[in-house]
Amino acid sequence: MFSEKKNTKNTTNTMNERNIIGANTTFKGDIISEGDFRIDGKIEGTIKTKARIILGKQGVIKGDAICHNADIEGTIIGTLKVDDMLTLKSSAKVQGEVVMGKLAVEPGAEFNVTCSMKGSVKELKHGKKSEKTA
Repeated sequence: MFSEKKNTKNTTNTMNERNIIGANTTFKGDIISEGDFRIDGKIEGTIKTKARIILGKQGVIKGDAICHNADIEGTIIGTLKVDDMLTLKSSAKVQGEVVMGKLAVEPGAEFNVTCSMKGSVKELKHGKKSEKTA
């Protein structure tokens, strides 16, 4: 009549996590996460995630940001390393050094950086000569 409950493990996928730093919040130090990060406040330090960083219009990062994908509406001053897609919205302000796989920029975004794109240099072989393009 009564069935026993099976002991099931919590199989929450950490990639579906969403961490939030709210407006009017300042965080000083380093953050390491497996899931997405939404920042509407201010971070002074390093943020590293294997997922996505979403920086809201009022959000500020002063330091390093390392992630798989990034959607930027706010301000970043420092180093930004994005494995795949970096999307800059029209309100974005980015200063420093940026390394990314792909880049999408809306008109109006400020992008004053030293920039390099992963995999952007490909070797072309014409007969015996080798030529590099960017």
